[in-house]
Amino acid sequence: MDCFVASLLAMTEQTNMPQRAFKTAAIAFLFAYPLADATAADTPLPDAIAAPGETVVLKTHAVGQQYYQCKPGADGKLAWTFVEPGATLTADSKVVGRHGGGPSWQLTDGSGVTAQAVASAPGAKANDVAWLKLEVTSHKGSGQLDKVTTVQRINTVGGVLKGACDRENAGEGMPYAADYVFLRKP
Repeated sequence: MDCFVASLLAMTEQTNMPQRAFKTAAIAFLFAYPLADATAADTPLPDAIAAPGETVVLKTHAVGQQYYQCKPGADGKLAWTFVEPGATLTADSKVVGRHGGGPSWQLTDGSGVTAQAVASAPGAKANDVAWLKLEVTSHKGSGQLDKVTTVQRINTVGGVLKGACDRENAGEGMPYAADYVFLRKP
């Protein structure tokens, strides 16, 4: 995968490929090569995001974007600020839902949850968004997510936006992929 991303980056520099075209190619790649099927039980998780004693309800793979906006920081200088995610959730090669702001997850069965981050661990590479442990704060509808109490974001690829921004309120999305593990307490 690193070779593919390096090749795309080299191609953008050599051909002046627009950044948007690079992102489209990167997303296509992430769809074509989903991350390994990971669970809370078989992936060595950092202690900070582990959920000992909880049972896996559902594992999904997400591909989408992490959205940012150019805003003044505490020092008054413009900087990219995370706004929200937007991703499609798949399981067993089928679309099962969407992930969006809040953060929230909505499944095609009508169930959904909203959560808040309670712990994080760094992604494997500098351009990978952090792994997260999130506690569910609200439930919606009826379905697989009814009893979910914890969500883990693991195996992240991409999503970090680096560099300066020069136009306040400008927006930018960065492609990312991750696995989301939905758990419940016994």
